[in-house]
Amino acid sequence: MKKTILILCIIISQTLISQEIKFGKVSKKELQETFYDKDSSASASYLLKKRRTYFTYNNTSGFLVVSEYHERIKIYTKEGLDYATKKINYYFPESGDRESINSLKGYTFNIEDGKIEKEKLSKKNIFEDRISKFRKEKKITFPAVKIGSVIDVKYTLTSPFWTIEDLNFQYSIPVKRLDYQVETPEYIVFNKRAKGFFSIPVAVSKKSSALTPGSTITFTTTVDKFETEDIKAINPNEPYVGNINNYRGGVSYELSSTQFPNSMFKNYALDWEDVCKTIYKSSAFGVELHKSSYYKEDLNNIISNSSSEIETIARVFTHVKSKLNWNEYYGKYTDKGVRKAYKDGVGNVAEINLILTSMLRSANIDANPVLVSSKNNGIPVFPTLKGFNYVITKVNLANGQYILLDATESYSFPNLLPYRALNWYGKEVLEGGKIRDVKLAPSTVAKDTNFMNITINEEGTVEGMIRKSLSGHLAMFHRKSNNHKKDEEIITELEDKYNIEIDEYNIHNKLDLSKGITQSFKFTSEDFVEEINGKLYINPLLFLALNENPFKSKERSFPIDFVVPWEDKYSISIEIPKGYNVESFPQEIAIGLPDNIGTFKYIMVNDGKKLKLMSQTTFKQNMIGANYYEFVKEFYSQLVKKQSEKIVFIKS
Repeated sequence: MKKTILILCIIISQTLISQEIKFGKVSKKELQETFYDKDSSASASYLLKKRRTYFTYNNTSGFLVVSEYHERIKIYTKEGLDYATKKINYYFPESGDRESINSLKGYTFNIEDGKIEKEKLSKKNIFEDRISKFRKEKKITFPAVKIGSVIDVKYTLTSPFWTIEDLNFQYSIPVKRLDYQVETPEYIVFNKRAKGFFSIPVAVSKKSSALTPGSTITFTTTVDKFETEDIKAINPNEPYVGNINNYRGGVSYELSSTQFPNSMFKNYALDWEDVCKTIYKSSAFGVELHKSSYYKEDLNNIISNSSSEIETIARVFTHVKSKLNWNEYYGKYTDKGVRKAYKDGVGNVAEINLILTSMLRSANIDANPVLVSSKNNGIPVFPTLKGFNYVITKVNLANGQYILLDATESYSFPNLLPYRALNWYGKEVLEGGKIRDVKLAPSTVAKDTNFMNITINEEGTVEGMIRKSLSGHLAMFHRKSNNHKKDEEIITELEDKYNIEIDEYNIHNKLDLSKGITQSFKFTSEDFVEEINGKLYINPLLFLALNENPFKSKERSFPIDFVVPWEDKYSISIEIPKGYNVESFPQEIAIGLPDNIGTFKYIMVNDGKKLKLMSQTTFKQNMIGANYYEFVKEFYSQLVKKQSEKIVFIKS
């Protein structure tokens, strides 16, 4: 019996070993696979996602963090060919300590006439670009990739910084096999925190390590092992997601403490106030904030005849927006400094908004910087210096209200922050580094209001006039997307989108940021009326109707992010065609979501000459929890159904 068990163990062990995926060797089975068996819609899959992160000791540099990566990707469809390009972003400032990419190797495998063809990645397939003053990017374009190819890549990233890049378990394509290992020496302690909505149990073990090869100095290393198979993709194309990285399952490692032999214990664990104080005390933040001599003369001219606090705020804000252009670099710290940025008329986020804060303070306005994590930086769920990468300005008013300002966006307005800054909460930094939470999303509803008059001529052609008004963030987003376009380009886009012909197009308040955007135009179309057996059928919302439910997934584990609270309102008047009566029209409906999250109202009346419709959809919250997903999905299902209903005219 014992012998049988031993033999079984040996067989199982050998089977597991044989299943090991070796770099540079693929099987015909992998190449002949035409789809991922657990998700046939997948455009590609990770056959292997492997990483080993460990510490190595260098007599010159001390401990370094080394991460070895091995990825194998199978391409199933044309869309999957996007994975034939890989980008590796790493920290490489113009001076100082840097990260490095080493041992980069790769292959593309195809099967031709039943034989495996292997093409090696060459130097001509690898490009290196500087994407900022602090970071570089290696771009790899794999050769000979086509549908059915398998890509194999391996590389090492070495860092002098004791940071461990987050372990992500989920990606936009499924993972067949995931194998992560993180090894940390007893001298350097990390806190581990799960993130997202998918987890993998960790297997923890200990081993003895030598400081250097052959060294008599040994220490204990903690080994964290994460292994699993068949991880479902996290869909990046889900509607209203925001930054999908916020919701990927994974683990974050945060440096907690160090204690080296013959050295004092050092605690790195921070709370949010520690983080903000550290930033505030930096020479590239607090010191820069208190510089003021370089703008004194300009400030005196700007506010010399200002009649109120609000006017002063507006004048300073307008001046900074016009004086400085954003160089599109984020940052919580200044780069070249506020003085030089002001002189040159260009700066990063921190420089521009610290200048704004400082000028407001010098004008006796109660203003403070607010540290923010931008949309693309994710949500900082626990205290870390990496949690913030952006700065805005907060003005505190005597009545207890406040104004948020961001001078990096030319179309922004008080309390209208750009999309990139609308990410949950920020931290207002007071003098000395004390902090207060600040809600970044607006409480006011951004409105899209439409008035439309419609007539139907004898040929069944629809003629109409529409006036659209956009307020709040919707107006700002429109300006940012369209103000650089000529009217002719906008008209062409609208005609193509709605299949109409436009005449007498007008737009107002393109540059007056204190007012909403207003568009108006006349239109005609032969495609909105359907005649069947002498009856006319027409959707009263025409091209404004929502024809498809954006929420299609059976379930959703992360919130719905509408960015801002919003309201769509339609007031439509349809003249009853001559020679026709109304046989039927959509009936009234009013539905609401739990906890007053959102409402939909649809009312149509017939006064004998015209049919008048009022439709209104309102969401009072920008962020809606996943627990409401089924309600929101059904809400939209009913909305789409109602907005798809038609008026039926019958001959008199």
